[in-house]
Amino acid sequence: MTTIPPRNDLSHIPTLWGARTFGSVKVEINDRRRIADIQESFRELFPYLTIGFFTHYKNPENATPGNGVSGVRTLGQCRTIHSSGEMTVTPVMTVRDVEEVFRTRYGLHVKVFRQSGKAWLETSLTNDWTLEEQNREGELLSAMK
Repeated sequence: MTTIPPRNDLSHIPTLWGARTFGSVKVEINDRRRIADIQESFRELFPYLTIGFFTHYKNPENATPGNGVSGVRTLGQCRTIHSSGEMTVTPVMTVRDVEEVFRTRYGLHVKVFRQSGKAWLETSLTNDWTLEEQNREGELLSAMK
């Protein structure tokens, strides 16, 4: 019989901590790190996705990359949990898992957006898709425009 881990148990999320691996991006989390640096690293692996940072997240339907926290700010200026660490984001992680790890381990409210031509679409309806699926869909949608 398969047991389902409790919702706050993140051990089921397929990440590799502390090492750079092929097809993944290591995200160093500390209060001095600039948001733009993390966004740039994320876009290197997923060119049709972007990650927005928010000081709080009450209305997901109104979220856009443009109304998030400025990339010049540091993580320390926009988070509630000030622990440091490394997070490895892999293509097989779902959007939900990425957002949950940022929120629960580091107190960061993030949202993943997918490119569609020149627009950025919020991924809440497809947050169970992997980052690889989201990125591929963004590439297809952008090629049609």
